Amino acid sequence: MAEIDILVSEVGPRDGLQSIDSIMSTDDKKKWIKAESEAGVREIEVGSFVRPDLLPQMADTAEIVQYAKSLPNLTVAALVPNFKGAKNAIDAGVDKMCLPLSVSETHSKANLNKSHEEVLAEIKKIAEYIKSLDEDKRPEFEGNLSTAFGCTLEGKVSEKVVVSLGAQMMELGCDEVGLSDTTGYANPIQIKRLIGLLKSEVGDHNLTSMHLHNTRGLGLANALASIDEGITTLDSSLGGIGGCPFAPGASGNIVTEDLVFMLDSMGLKTGINIEALIEVNKTVKTFLPNEELYGFTIDSGLPKGYSKGGWGTN
Repeated sequence: MAEIDILVSEVGPRDGLQSIDSIMSTDDKKKWIKAESEAGVREIEVGSFVRPDLLPQMADTAEIVQYAKSLPNLTVAALVPNFKGAKNAIDAGVDKMCLPLSVSETHSKANLNKSHEEVLAEIKKIAEYIKSLDEDKRPEFEGNLSTAFGCTLEGKVSEKVVVSLGAQMMELGCDEVGLSDTTGYANPIQIKRLIGLLKSEVGDHNLTSMHLHNTRGLGLANALASIDEGITTLDSSLGGIGGCPFAPGASGNIVTEDLVFMLDSMGLKTGINIEALIEVNKTVKTFLPNEELYGFTIDSGLPKGYSKGGWGTN
C-alpha cells in the first residue's frame, strides 16, 4: 500500500450509531464498512463490545468484526469497556481495542459505573491476558483518555490528572494512549499544550491519536493543531453521524468527508478517495432515513478544478 501522512480512523459505525435512536441492520453495516474500505479508509472502529440491553445498536458487533476482517488492508477496531468486553473482542478477532477511561471521575462512574481505580484494574487485567496469548493473536491495546479537555458533569478537568492517568495506563500495559475531546470543549491552544504535556510523560511514539468532536465548531481547527504537534491518527464519523454540532448537547463528531477534504487540500496523504467517500455518504443516508447527516463538503461539493492531493498548495 502507498504510504500515508495521516490515518483517518472512521468511528461512525461505533460512536456514531450508538449515539442515535435508529438501529442499522447488520447487512447495511457491512455494506457501509465495505464501501468505506474500498474508498481507501484503512481503519474503522466497527462497534463496541457492550451489553446489548444497554446498547442494542451494538448487539451484532462480533459478527461485524468477523466480516470486516475479511476486507483487505483494513485495521478492524472496537471499543471495550472492561475485561469481559475485551475478551469477547479478542475472540471475535479484532486488530485493535480501545478502552475509554474518563478523566472526569464523575463521568467515569456515569459512563462505565467505575472509579478510576476500578478502570485501571480492568486495564491491568486485559494487558496481562493479552500477554498470555500467542503473539499473532494479540490485538493492539489503546487506552483512551476521555473527557480530557472538559466535562459536562464536572466542568474543568485537571491536566495533571490527564497526564498521570495516561502514564498509569502505559505502565499497566497499554500499547499507547489517545486523547479524546468527548464533549467538544477543547480549543487549539489547549490541544497543543496537553499533547505536549502528555508526550513529555509517555513519549512521542506512545501518543499518536486524537478523537475530536465539533460541538462548538472547533473540530477541524483542533485537528490541525493536533497535526502540528505530531498526531498522525484522527478519528471522525461519516456525515457527522452521532450528533449535529449545532444542536444543544449534541456530541458532534467531526465529519470524515470534511476532514479528508482539509487534509487533501493541504497536500497531506490519507489514501482516501474523496469522491468515493462522498458516494458512501449518499449510500449510508439511505440506511438511516430518519437521521440527519452533516458536512460542509457534502453540502457545497468539491471546488471547481479540484485535484486530489494538492488543491491550494501551489
